[in-house]
Amino acid sequence: MTAYRVTHRTRYRYAEEVAASYGLAHLLPRDTPGQVCRSARLDVVPTPDLVRERTDFFGNRALHFSLHEPHVELAVTATSVVEVTGTAPDLRVLAQRPWEDVRDTVRAGTDAALLDARTFVLDSPLVRSSARLRDWGATSFRPGRPVVEAVVDLCGRIHHDFTFEPGATDVSTTAEELLDDGRGVCQDFAHLMVGCLRSLGLPARYVSGYLETRPPPGEPRLQGSDVSHAWASIHLPVVGWFDLDPTNDLVVGDQHITTAWGRDYADVTPLKGVIFTDGTTEELAVEVDVVRAAVT
Repeated sequence: MTAYRVTHRTRYRYAEEVAASYGLAHLLPRDTPGQVCRSARLDVVPTPDLVRERTDFFGNRALHFSLHEPHVELAVTATSVVEVTGTAPDLRVLAQRPWEDVRDTVRAGTDAALLDARTFVLDSPLVRSSARLRDWGATSFRPGRPVVEAVVDLCGRIHHDFTFEPGATDVSTTAEELLDDGRGVCQDFAHLMVGCLRSLGLPARYVSGYLETRPPPGEPRLQGSDVSHAWASIHLPVVGWFDLDPTNDLVVGDQHITTAWGRDYADVTPLKGVIFTDGTTEELAVEVDVVRAAVT
């Protein structure tokens, strides 16, 4: 087990005075089979008039705040302590199971887990199935290939075929645009993996979280560790959800901290909102620190 202290700071500076701000944050880590959130808090400056936490449709912690005091700066800081075991599902039961059998089982399943998984085969606002995504993914998903072998191969292809380049894309970039340009960030790589899997009829969800900033001695620094990170997850019958990080070509383990999951980035945007002003955002700064903490 590894314990982490995560600090996520966001600061907005506006060109003109803002009369009111309304925000929605997915910044507080959730509990999962391989993770326990020991503590978490969200601090907003200036102090908001209202703060309310709820559980969203996907079981994530969603925090709403509203601020009616005129302001020219807004700072939002999320601080949490999380213990991660990185418990991976036992994949041996699926060692030789063809991916088509998994697809068909999900389509026909009637138990609660499979009915929930089918939600993640459908199109979502930022990830839409297409023949092009199906064909690109089919290179890994050859007829009869074992599903675990195929999805690990897809993860590796995305890592090796695309260049990690911050600023090359934005939140509206589609998976097919990534295929054209070949450059993107973790959000784009996760969307591409999710899009390929869904286009093949397999349930896949988008996972938002963090990555440990300091690798073990002698190992290279992982990409995407100074900001919010993202990866993809596929649902496998009997086994459950299996998470892979195409940005770094990794099976997700104890270096990954899960905040939220949904159909795509739009469901789990770390921080978004509405402001009332005649001006524009003059400066936006985001800092993320992930450090190991003592286990108590």
